[in-house]
Order: sequence, then C-alpha cells, then structure tokens
Amino acid sequence: MSADRVPILMYHAVADSPARATYGLSVSPDSFAGQMRLLAERGFTPLTAEQLAVAWRTSAALPPKPVLITFDDGYEGVHRHALPALAEHGFSATLFASTGWLRGAHETGGALDLMLTWDQVRELAAAGVEIGGHSHTHPQLDQLADERLWFEVQRCREILAGELGRAPVSFAYPYGYSDRRVRRTVRAAGFSVSLAVGNTLAARPQGPYALERVTVRRSTGLGEFERLVEGRALGRLFVRDRTLTKGYAIYRRTRQVVRKASEARV
Repeated sequence: MSADRVPILMYHAVADSPARATYGLSVSPDSFAGQMRLLAERGFTPLTAEQLAVAWRTSAALPPKPVLITFDDGYEGVHRHALPALAEHGFSATLFASTGWLRGAHETGGALDLMLTWDQVRELAAAGVEIGGHSHTHPQLDQLADERLWFEVQRCREILAGELGRAPVSFAYPYGYSDRRVRRTVRAAGFSVSLAVGNTLAARPQGPYALERVTVRRSTGLGEFERLVEGRALGRLFVRDRTLTKGYAIYRRTRQVVRKASEARV
C-alpha cells in the first residue's frame, strides 16, 4: 500500500450491549481488541487526523503502513473498552465529539446511547487521543441554513477549546454529509482538516476537507477487517453503501433546493 493512500477507520460505539440505534455501527470490545491486535501484527502505525494532515501539507514522510483509528459521536465505551486496547499497543486515535451529546454542562439531549463525560474526554486526551469536532447537536449540516450551520460548527469548537484548553484542528461531518458551503464553514471556523465517509482509502488529492473513511460495523469480521486496512476489494465490500449514497445524494440536493426556495420567499 502506498503511503499516499491511507485507511481511515470509522468506529462509533464499542460495547457488548449497545442501544438498538447504535447496534449496527457498533463493535464488541472483543472484536475491537482483535482488530487492534491485527493492526499491530501487520505492522501498521496509527496516526491522528492532525498528524496525517500535517504530513500531507508539508510533504513529510509517513510510516510504511499508516492507519487512522477514529471514533464518532463520543460514546462511553470508547473510554471503557477501546482505550485499554489502544494502550496495550501504544496506539493513537482520534475521537470526534458531538459536544451537545456529551454528559455534562453543555448537554442538549438527543444522544443515542450512553455518552462520555468531560472528565473521560480529558482522560482520553491525556492518553494521546486527539479530540476533534463533530458539531454540537449532530445535525445533517448540509441541510441547515447558514446561521445554524455556523453555530453548530463554531459552538462545538468553542466548547472543546474551553474544556480541553486547546482548540481542535480536526472535524468529522455528522452522517458523513458535506458540500462546498459546509466545507467552507468548517475551514472558516478554524479547523484545518475534516473527514467524510466514502468507504474508500483516504488520498491526498481528496483535499484536507474531504478525506474519506471506511466503516467498521458490528458485522465486520476479522477477514473483512484485514481487507479494509489493506485496501483490497473495497468496491465489492461497500457496493451497497455506494449505491445508497448516490441515490441519497440526489434526494439531499432536492431538499436543499426546496429549503433555499422557502428561505427566498420569507
């Protein structure tokens, strides 16, 4: 695998008994531990989103087999189950937090399962996990009006900076959806790299605000996981996902046209 094509793994909940809403995109603690062992045995070197962005921006050399381990939303199992498995191998990772879903002072409700507390987020950061943004309340950003879009992105960044003492540099789009307007907003808010979901390997030509990730699910067996990180047969593995994505893109563009027409009439 070329260092110019990097697997970015997208995880969500890590739990034995996740909520029904998160089950399909969850992994069990045993599965996660086995996947981390495979990465170690195959000689992969995990990077954070910030490290990859800096390397590609400066043309710095990457390790022979780089990989990114990322978690969306901020589920409590990332601290309880994933962190020990990462620590066992000295692996870094990136957590993209929806600040309004985390338990504590900024909580807005709407979370799908048990979420991290801010103390747990700080413990993850202290252990070497990069904390990035994932919006404030996890909406579909490309469907929002400009003012609400700016609030979701900027409020998330402000809260993370206040709670952690360092402004985040990376962002992941909720549901993986973005368009030029969303990407411009993320950049204007101060993020220097952002991740989508295309179920293909990330590559430098995608640009720093549209890096693709591959989805790890409850159903992802160890053999399939090995093919994911090696970048083999991704088209076959995700053929259904890509078909649905194309169809839903047309639906989303139609919704945007309707929204803009409604705003123009007001």
